[in-house]
Amino acid sequence: MMDHWDSADDGALLRATRHHGQAFGIFYARHERRLLSYLMRRTGSGELAADLCAEVFAAALEACRAGGPSPDVPVAWLFGIANHKLIDSRRRAQVDNRARRVLEMRAIELTRGQISDIEQLCSAAEVISLLDGLAAEQRAAVLAHVIDEREYRDIAGDLRCSESVVRKRVSRGLQALRARLGESR
Repeated sequence: MMDHWDSADDGALLRATRHHGQAFGIFYARHERRLLSYLMRRTGSGELAADLCAEVFAAALEACRAGGPSPDVPVAWLFGIANHKLIDSRRRAQVDNRARRVLEMRAIELTRGQISDIEQLCSAAEVISLLDGLAAEQRAAVLAHVIDEREYRDIAGDLRCSESVVRKRVSRGLQALRARLGESR
């Protein structure tokens, strides 16, 4: 049964949540890191990001259990909830925990290590965002050479091009990344 939920799309998971709690657990697992990263970038605080993330998912779970219509784009719906919670928390200067209280969820107690891990998501998300802005050929070459530390000749064999083409792709990709980093600072 669990394999069925693992392969279900987000909409099916949200529709099933009312009767199958494990469906929401999979939705949560799929989107927790991305939502935490987003909230971390917006708040600058790992602890606040974690509190908001918990409240966002609690509100989403509450809405699913209420049996309302399923959102057309579940991830956009989730991030919409996040934006509302973020705006509310800024206005009130605290995180509203109403949805967690309704669901009788305890407050999250984070260790310094967990807060640090959340804060690291922000920098990882920025790198991924920068890499996503590269042309597909450049991104593949940069990832293979810089991240995976592979040799140019091995990459060229995989990409079915010459070693010099791979070198140019890596060079141009890194140049584009440097330019983007300069723009964002």
